[in-house]
This record gives sequence, C-alpha cells and structure tokens, in this order.
Amino acid sequence: MLARLSIRDIVLIERLDIEFATGLAVLTGETGAGKSILLDAFALALGGRGDAGLVRHGAEQGQVTAVFDIPKNHPATKILAENGLDDTGEMILRRVQLADGRTRAFINDQSISVQTLKAVGAALVEIHGQHDERALVDAATHRRLLDAFAGLEKDVAAVEALWDARRSANTELEEHRAGMERAAREADYLRHASDELKQLAPKDGEETSLAHRRTTMMQGEKIASDLREAQEVVGGHHSPVAALSAAVRRLERRGVNSPALVEPAVKAIDVAINALEEADQHLQAALAATDFDPAELERIEERLFALRAASRKYSTPVDGLAALAAKYAADVVLIDAGASRLKKLEQAAIEADARYAAAAKKLSAARQKSAEKLNKAVNAELAPLKLERAKFITQVTSDEAAPGPQGFDRVEFWVQTNPGTKPGPMMKVASGGELSRFLLALKVVLSDRGSAPTLVFDEIDTGVGGAVADAIGARLGRLAGKVQVMAVTHAPQVAARADQHLLISKDALDKGKRVATRVNALADDHRREEIARMLAGAEITAEARAAADRLLKAAS
Repeated sequence: MLARLSIRDIVLIERLDIEFATGLAVLTGETGAGKSILLDAFALALGGRGDAGLVRHGAEQGQVTAVFDIPKNHPATKILAENGLDDTGEMILRRVQLADGRTRAFINDQSISVQTLKAVGAALVEIHGQHDERALVDAATHRRLLDAFAGLEKDVAAVEALWDARRSANTELEEHRAGMERAAREADYLRHASDELKQLAPKDGEETSLAHRRTTMMQGEKIASDLREAQEVVGGHHSPVAALSAAVRRLERRGVNSPALVEPAVKAIDVAINALEEADQHLQAALAATDFDPAELERIEERLFALRAASRKYSTPVDGLAALAAKYAADVVLIDAGASRLKKLEQAAIEADARYAAAAKKLSAARQKSAEKLNKAVNAELAPLKLERAKFITQVTSDEAAPGPQGFDRVEFWVQTNPGTKPGPMMKVASGGELSRFLLALKVVLSDRGSAPTLVFDEIDTGVGGAVADAIGARLGRLAGKVQVMAVTHAPQVAARADQHLLISKDALDKGKRVATRVNALADDHRREEIARMLAGAEITAEARAAADRLLKAAS
C-alpha cells in the first residue's frame, strides 16, 4: 500500500507531505484547487511521462517520492530482483523532473531506467479515470485478469512449460532435418573427405610438434661433429681424466707425511675431474639428441607436407583438421543413421504438440466457463450504478492455428450499453462516465484477484448523483476492504464513506502574488463542513449540515 507521498516544486505545489492509511481515502476540493496536479505528480513517481511544465515556476527541478509498504512475495519485488535492485521491504519510488525536460528515476535511492520504474509502478498502483487508458481498458491485460479471477495461474504456468517443451522439440527436429538435408546434398563429397581425413588421422598440435622435431634434427646435424670432437677431448682416449686420477693417487700416498702441502692440490684436481666428467655427460646427451635416422627426418617432412596439403585443400588451419575430420565423420553418420533419429525426433515433436494442445484446450474450456461466472458477477454490480440496461461480456476467442505460451485464447472485455445495440470492446463502446462505472464494477469483482495493492479512481462519479453516487461510494468502500483505494470525488455520498478525508485547497501567498496547493486531513467536524459544502455549494446552510450528518451516519 501507499504509505507516504512527498511532492516538491511541482506546478503549484511547493512542499507537500501526505501520510496514507489503509481503506478508502477521498480527495475533495473546489474545481481548480489542484486535484489533477496531485494525480499528475503521483503518476510521475510511478513512471508516467515527464514534462518540463510540471516544474514550479522559478525552480530548477521538481521531485516526487512515493513510499510503499509491500510484502516480500509481491510481484514488484521480482522486478527489483531482475534488475539487480535491493529489496528492503519498504519500496521508495522517486522521480526528479528537471526544468530542461529531462528526468531521473530512482528506486530505494538506486538509479534506474524510467521503463523499470514504470514496470514497478504498474505492479503497485492502478489509476482509473474517465479518460485513462493505462488500466483495465488495455485488452492485453484481460486474459491475465480472467485467469486470476478463475484461479487458473497454475494451469497457465503448466501450459507455458508445455509450450517451451514443444518449442524445444520442434527446434531440435528442424535443426536435425536441416542437417540431414545439408549432408544429403554433399553426401559424395563428405564421404570422400571423411575417408581421406580419417586415413590422414590429423592430431591437435601435431604440426607444431613435427616442425620442432624437424628443426632440432636439422640443426643437430650441423653441430654433431663439433660435439663429437669435444667429447673425445673431454671423455675419449685423449681425455686427461685418467692422468689426473693417477696423479691424485700418487699425491694422496705422499700426503701422509706432508698433508698441508698435498691436500689443497688434491682437492683442486678432484674439482677438475668432476667438472670434466659433468661436461662429458652433457656432451653425450647433446650427441644423443642430435643423433637421428635420416629416414625419420624424411618421414617427418612427408607428414608435414601431407598435413599442409590437406590444410590448403580444405581451407582449414592444420590444427583445425582434427575437428574438421570429426565434423565430416559426424555428417556421414548423420546421413547413415539420421533417418532413424529423424523418426524419433518427429515422434517426440508430435507428442509435445499433443500434450500442449490437450492442456491448452483444457485451459480454454476453463476460461470459457469462468468467463460466464465473471459476466454474472460483474453484471450483478451494474444495476445500482445506473447501468441496469447494460451488459458486460467477456469475449473469449479461440484460434488453435495461432498458439502461444498462454494457450490459443484471446480475451477481451466487451460491453453492450443498451438492449438491441451491438456489443463491442469496452473502450470503444462505453462513454466516459459509463466506462468508469464498468471499471468500478469489474474491480469490485476482481478486488482480491489480479489487482494492484493500491487503486486510484479519478472522478468516476462525474455526471451522476443521488442513488448512483451512493452506489459508487458503497462499492468503493467494499473494494477498500481488500485493497487500498484513493478516490478523487465531487460526490458527498462517496466522501461520506471515506476512512481518510483529504481536502485539497489553494492558498494565496506573498499577499496574493502567488498561490500554492495545500492538502489537509480533515477531522470529524471539518469533514462534516466539507461534505456540507459539497452538498450546498458556496453557502453552507443548516440543512446542508444536517444532510451531511445523515450521510456520515448512514456510511458509518
């Protein structure tokens, strides 16, 4: 529900803070006091169209903040989650209107797009008026409202799941069929290419490995003779290791008598022998690496040539030949075994179609049955609203050739305003005053199903009085027992039923140089005076006050 509305520098409103409660809140005041400005400001906070003309003269910007208390499972919280916004339990919608025409939108002090603000606003508030096209007059919402009235949400979700399964089955079938057709057109080429690549048997990274081995072998051939010569010097017949080892043994025998003279030399010679032996090991390893079979080099070069020739032939990098071979092999398998799989996919698609069609037909039958109940419930509300000769019709049109995620039904609310006249879409057939009363009757029936938590009715009692105005007030009161209702009204019968009465007035400031809109919550005595004014006009008489007392007493 709407808990608080704060407005700054919007048209005639300088600073306004209004606290709202549950139940029915009515806004009254003389013509031109600013009721429309208040609703325009509220609509701006809900994502309505901005306009530089809304900014109060002399101000750089205007701002409207609407604070809502909502349960955690409310659909608006899902919109927040989808847009990465925090849900704090209290939802604060704020819109800044700049004097240059630009606007900025915020939810819980996080900057968001106007589209997101509008989506959240639509989930929180419905505004209904004689010329408002955003509410129930939008035929796109009628199917959802009928489903909510009938409690068919789970059935709709089941149909949506079957629709997704049907679409997936048909997509898989079409992709397989297209692959078979493509493979069939290229069958001879595919078989030849698959056989050729299978025989070649390319491997990922093979070209790099072979090229490295080939380079190593070719470079090794050039330095092998130098390596052999060095190895002969270090560890061959001419190696000094044997002579050095013999010298060490002789010195060690003599070192018993003169260790101080011999030991340093022996240690130095040992280091030299170890270094020569290590060098010999490295040289032998290098010689082993350079040692190759010329036939192996020839085989490597032939393999590289074959791989690179295949790469040119199939316009694919050598490293991509293995993947290409796998693809061609799969295409050949598709040709050979695709017919069997095609039959299975066709059967799966037929079964998915059948399951969806059966569920959609069942849902359609439930909608047709529920439409009759909705018609009966709404029509029962029309007579007291001076629409006793009118008729409400829920038009359900089924077209199995045009299926969709929610079935194949199109739902639209129609009305017949008088017997003998042609029924038609509610927005086109009903006049402004009739439309408002049709919408009220519909909302009373749908109040606890598919309704936003806050409903705003803008002068839906225009052009009616007496018993009809009282009937409107009674239905607004009933509606307010289930959702929060705000009503801008000129009818004292409606105002008398309010749980909260707000008086909108225009006060002169700066010795009459400018005016500002004010909103005051009325207590009992002031409330009686306002209702008496609504009854009597400019001059409030004792009879008007007495009549106001009777209205308040009857409403209570």
